[in-house]
Amino acid sequence: MSRLPLPEPETIDPFLQELHNGASPDDWATRHVARAFAGQPRLLEEYLTFYYPWHSEKGVITPRMKELVRLHIATLNGCQTCAAARLASDTVMEVEALGALEGNSDGLATLSEQERVALDFAERMALDHHSISDADVRRWRDTFGDEGFVELAMMTSQYIGFGRVLAMLQLETVACPI
Repeated sequence: MSRLPLPEPETIDPFLQELHNGASPDDWATRHVARAFAGQPRLLEEYLTFYYPWHSEKGVITPRMKELVRLHIATLNGCQTCAAARLASDTVMEVEALGALEGNSDGLATLSEQERVALDFAERMALDHHSISDADVRRWRDTFGDEGFVELAMMTSQYIGFGRVLAMLQLETVACPI
């Protein structure tokens, strides 16, 4: 049960109504998110305006790598909604998605060394960011360049944060284990 009131869809902002009504009938998480943001529709709209282009089109980190990181964060956060979504199915094969989600060795075998380093970065950020050393940051900067490292850090942090917000508000099926 949501920790925020979920107003009836016909009473919410038109942007949120479109989001709600555009979700498939079995995608109750998206429908709940649309309703939960009724008091702050511009906040969600502007967040999604940032999120989708930066996840799929913009930046120096490939959409494939960002999708692999997003899926890995979904596992670490225990977010089944995020884990079930495929935002870059044209660049990430299902076996690779399962590799990022479950540590499936067949899926992980297809990843490049840079993609494996990105998953390591994501896991450290999600689970043990206080232990990150200067040597770790140097390795990640060497791997992705300064622009790529900053972009990967920004995208990873918002994957972690938004997934945890959904879990904390109980807008998705499983509470975050952290």
